[in-house]
Amino acid sequence: MISLFIKLFLAHVIGDFIFQPEKWVNHKQEHKLRSKFLYVHILVHLMALLIVLQFDKRYWLGILIILISHFIIDVIKLFLNSKFNQRWLFALDQLAHILVIAYVITLYHEVSWDLQMLFKPEVLLVITGILCVTKVSSIIMKIFISKWDLSALSNGDSLEQAGAYIGMLERLFVFAFIITNHWEGVGFLIAAKSVFRFGDLSNAKDRKLTEYILIGTLLSFGLAIAFGLLYLYLFGII
Repeated sequence: MISLFIKLFLAHVIGDFIFQPEKWVNHKQEHKLRSKFLYVHILVHLMALLIVLQFDKRYWLGILIILISHFIIDVIKLFLNSKFNQRWLFALDQLAHILVIAYVITLYHEVSWDLQMLFKPEVLLVITGILCVTKVSSIIMKIFISKWDLSALSNGDSLEQAGAYIGMLERLFVFAFIITNHWEGVGFLIAAKSVFRFGDLSNAKDRKLTEYILIGTLLSFGLAIAFGLLYLYLFGII
């Protein structure tokens, strides 16, 4: 079952990402059903499926389902492209393709879905840890550092909410390094962030900005380490 999934997913990656130039994407968006690249794209998927499945005749039905569904999903995406957020549309598009692949796998292998595994303490602990180092930590940091308003020192050139997203990502990395027992990764991440932040610290017109950045960084890493250690402790007793 895993082998079949890898083969089908590899064919999807080849067709949707490797052999689909931006020129094709733009042409499809402009001409939709009249775009020749829409049909060439499906042909590329067909060739990728045939090759990774080694032209095995047993999978003809699965190949047909994937090709037809891929065409329908792509057409729907083309007509919704101007009405919805492109990032969400891309995510839903890829999810739909993966769900079709999962369905095709059930045609050839007996698959049992045990939803109870989602409620195992180990899984719930991971989910809780991820939520704590992302949203919960962001709220905690906002509460602690909101007493300092340094908007006057900012040049306003930063991306919207970029700092929040950077903080979430760095805490996720720290959390992952800790629970996988790769503490050296935490040190590497701190060093890497220090390099990128050096310009902010050295060019600051006011000492307050330097102190603000340091407090935010240390608080962010501190929360991630604390939640990581808590995860290890709870994982050891469940």
